[in-house]
Amino acid sequence: MKILVSWLESWVKHAAPLDVATLAERLTMAGLEVESVEPVAPPFTGVVVGEIVEVAPHPNADKLRLCTVDVGQGEPLAIVCGAPNARVGLKAPCALVGAQLPGGLTIRQAKLRGVASFGMLCSARELGISDDHAGLMELPADAPVGADIRRYLQLDDAVIELKMTPNRADCLSVLGVAREVAALTNTSVTPPWAPGTVTERDHPLSPQAPLVPSAGFTAGRAVRLDAPEACPRYLGRWIRGVDPTRPTPEWIERRLRAAGLRPIHFLVDVTNYVMLELGQPLHAFDAQQLAGDITVRWARDGERLTVLTGDEVTLDAATLVIADAQGPVALAGLMGGLESGVRTTTTEIFLESAHFTPSAIAGRARRYGLNSDAAHRFERGVDPEGCRRALERATALILEIAGGEASEVVVAETPAHLPVRSAITVTASRLAAHLGVPVNADDAARWLEREGVATQVVGETITAVPPSWRFDLAIPEDLAEEVARLIGYDAIPAQMPEISAVMGQSPETRRARHAVRHFLCTRGYSEAITYAFVEKRWETEVLGNAQPIALANPIAAPLAVMRSSLIPGLVEAVAANRKRQVESVRLFEIGRCFLSAEPITAVTQDALDAALAHHQPLKLAAIAWGTAEPGWTEAGHRAVDFFDLKGDLEALFTPETLAFERVEHPALHPGRSASVWLVQGKERTQIGVIGELHPKWARHWELKPAPVVFEIELEWALARRKPEYQPLSKQPMVTRDLAFLVPEGRSAAELIAVARAAAPQALQSVWVFDVYQGKGLPEGMKSVALRFRWQHPERTLTDAEIDEAVVQIVDALAAQCAATLRQ
Repeated sequence: MKILVSWLESWVKHAAPLDVATLAERLTMAGLEVESVEPVAPPFTGVVVGEIVEVAPHPNADKLRLCTVDVGQGEPLAIVCGAPNARVGLKAPCALVGAQLPGGLTIRQAKLRGVASFGMLCSARELGISDDHAGLMELPADAPVGADIRRYLQLDDAVIELKMTPNRADCLSVLGVAREVAALTNTSVTPPWAPGTVTERDHPLSPQAPLVPSAGFTAGRAVRLDAPEACPRYLGRWIRGVDPTRPTPEWIERRLRAAGLRPIHFLVDVTNYVMLELGQPLHAFDAQQLAGDITVRWARDGERLTVLTGDEVTLDAATLVIADAQGPVALAGLMGGLESGVRTTTTEIFLESAHFTPSAIAGRARRYGLNSDAAHRFERGVDPEGCRRALERATALILEIAGGEASEVVVAETPAHLPVRSAITVTASRLAAHLGVPVNADDAARWLEREGVATQVVGETITAVPPSWRFDLAIPEDLAEEVARLIGYDAIPAQMPEISAVMGQSPETRRARHAVRHFLCTRGYSEAITYAFVEKRWETEVLGNAQPIALANPIAAPLAVMRSSLIPGLVEAVAANRKRQVESVRLFEIGRCFLSAEPITAVTQDALDAALAHHQPLKLAAIAWGTAEPGWTEAGHRAVDFFDLKGDLEALFTPETLAFERVEHPALHPGRSASVWLVQGKERTQIGVIGELHPKWARHWELKPAPVVFEIELEWALARRKPEYQPLSKQPMVTRDLAFLVPEGRSAAELIAVARAAAPQALQSVWVFDVYQGKGLPEGMKSVALRFRWQHPERTLTDAEIDEAVVQIVDALAAQCAATLRQ
């Protein structure tokens, strides 16, 4: 938002002119960041208002002309000029001999094609005012000849550029910033027009027009609101008999240029000027192009409209439009239609001033690729009480500039849909708690009243009702911020907060995530962080997830869904390392995965809430690929296998017991993968999977040999058994080795579990030390050799006790696993 300082000063009356540096500092400290303060024009000297009194052809050049220019110094000057708009009676800036122009150019007496020239007539770009270089800068007919151009055009003025946060749409106007300045300086806002008028006071074009035209003709057309929830208030006025040839006043053009807008035509310029001044976007239609009544409604799917940029857009039912009897003529709050737009021949207009709710406009500009200053304001919120004021201001300016006759104002509104500012209650102690400094209720109320907030103080309780233009004030914290802004953030003393240091509690039955990370790092793993957004193909094909959670606005086409597993991301990381000739990779990741909610089985509120809430578990995954020990000689080279990763996982859970069962997983090798179970007494809980990457995906990622991965629920790795002291037994240990013939489908883990359950007394450990399949064994059978160790904590075990335990184990394995003791 760019504003001329003089324009702002015309709204806030001070005993002395505002110091620009101080103003910028106060605004910044109040939360309205001033990005820059720039002069209207760069420094230059020796330029005055000149009037061309005679134009003659150049004797030696077809494109040059010899102009006689009156500069108010007696004898006129002969100046050679090539501008296409040079003509008798034109007033333009004239740089005299000796003038210093922007860029270091010094004007000297010169000869152009043999003809002496005693100065230079200037364009706006040559003076650094704008980029317009199409011709001479044309000045108003009443510009005083010989006047210093900097003083006449107020080029010593400054432009301040404010960086507005989205919640402060009320400051996207001169009026809004003036309110802020008045509140900060404890002055009042005074409109720059005389009481009862809406035009510039003391300006030559200001005939002190009344606020409402004294004689307004009857419009004869109605305005209807078919979407009151999106447009609760719509005002319109017809103006006829306008002179379309009238130029835009210089003071309006000057302020528009300073704000970064290019003057176009006085009707368009007036609507832009009032929008900058009052914050209310307006639109002018060519009334002769409108048919019948005006309707504000939602578009119908498939309707088409060519907008002012020349683009044709196809509308949908979520777009608000302004329509006449023949169809849409404008995108509400965004952009007008090309056919109904004003042009250089327009003599009758329909002027629109409406309040559109932010939700009805938000996102439409991006959807259609049509950005506009109006949409920028309506998306953030516009004062609903400013419609009439802006309409009257624009009407008076148009009548003042181009004459004509205005109709009565046509009003359509549904008060029930207009925004209401609710009261906010806060105590002085709560304000003090937020600000960190003592706050008096009466003082806080006075600060708030400067911003137009109606307040009532009872004791230390403040009841505040925000004004219609402050959409950002809704909760007590907003009032605290408002008081802080007005006091000035720099005025609030910086002091160290008092913090009670409380030692964090970490129960012995739980370990921190950092401990898990540290453990895996000590075993040679490095932590990885991969995208939570993944390719849809990863989910559907690699993981078998038929319904991944899709993103509404993916940052890139390949990253279109949320991950349900960490495995594909780690595999991608290993593949990237392999391409960089890394011979061994071990990675782990702790991250959140995203699983779709269970389908709705009953139409209840609880079921609906559950369906909307996606399950987002934290998981731990690790991957190992390449050589088991990097740097080994070729003779000792061995690839990482399933049992390397299994050992790391079991070490992570020590002293807990893990069990592994064959499982089918779409991402893993069908014969080299298992589900992971946590065994706690008689309870078993499945906590994840482990296995070698499926050959299909190993080929896809060009990984040979295939990497090994595991993925578990992180919560189970964080929970651990409370450490308990167990004295070491001094008694001798008894070892028995038993070999069993079992069907090939039986797993060693199943044999060990059955054996432990059959003879738990004094059994310290049992593990597999040999597996044999092949010659000498019955078909479909294998030999599994188990080593058992018993040790009693207090006495020596007898042979009879061991023999009895062995019999119990053999019987249990025979009954439950079809195992026979191998002789």
